[in-house]
Amino acid sequence: MLTNARRIVRSGFINFWRSGIVSLSSVVVLVTTLFVIGGLYLGQAFLNDSIQAIKDKVDISVSFQPYAVESEVLAYQKQLELQPTVAKVTYRSREDELADFKERNKGNALILQSLEEVGNPLGARLNIQATDPSHYESIAKYLNQDNALTTDGRDLIYTVNYKKDNIDRLNALIAAARRVGSAVVIVFIIISVLTVFSTVSLAIHVSREEIAVMRLVGADNRYIRGPFIVEGMVTGIFASLLAMLILYPAVIWASQAASAFPESLDLVGYYLNNFATLFFLILGSGLILSAVASYLAVRKYLKV
Repeated sequence: MLTNARRIVRSGFINFWRSGIVSLSSVVVLVTTLFVIGGLYLGQAFLNDSIQAIKDKVDISVSFQPYAVESEVLAYQKQLELQPTVAKVTYRSREDELADFKERNKGNALILQSLEEVGNPLGARLNIQATDPSHYESIAKYLNQDNALTTDGRDLIYTVNYKKDNIDRLNALIAAARRVGSAVVIVFIIISVLTVFSTVSLAIHVSREEIAVMRLVGADNRYIRGPFIVEGMVTGIFASLLAMLILYPAVIWASQAASAFPESLDLVGYYLNNFATLFFLILGSGLILSAVASYLAVRKYLKV
């Protein structure tokens, strides 16, 4: 049994090298597919990091009435933090709001003079971040429908600032990125499977006389089919190694291009830290795609 296994593997390698240009074309197409899979893996990490940075800057702002006392605002903050869709609530006091307002208008002497005369007309503020961008709309509805009152029965909330357009664009960006990534991978997988399928089919056609001789001498079905499946898997192994080899300089280039954004993910560091995961992802994808394509070709064109 071990001897037969060695012969099958050896015959698979011989078939791969003997196919020459045909095997090379399969490797090139499969390398492209695996490169796209690896690129999408890294791109997804970069996109998730970028989206998280955007999420941290997107929130719902609740401004309170100037007469609302701090204890009432802090009590309302605790009430919001209990909501399952709320990730974080940041408190800004009246004094903080006034300091920010003065900083933004430090060049306008008329406004600053008016503030000196009327005092602080601003109320405290809460900035609310959701656990997911899709929850912002429900949080905004909750805030608008909640008739929060002070202890003396007056309205607690002055206004709710909900930048719906920015949040909608963020949700659309996430959905579009996932759809495009999935579609690209599916297209390249189909192309790769068809290419390896054609390569193995051609190898079967070229070896039809040898197959006939093996049948006459009573060779086992697995012994006849095995080399062609091994040939496909060899294609997958070579393609995986080449894809990893090409991916590294591509990551360096992408990292340099992304250096203009200081808060972006360090792609080179992420690549090195997740090298093992990425390698087994690409190798596993290459072996699975090539093995499936080879099996389908053998099943269709090699009736033994």
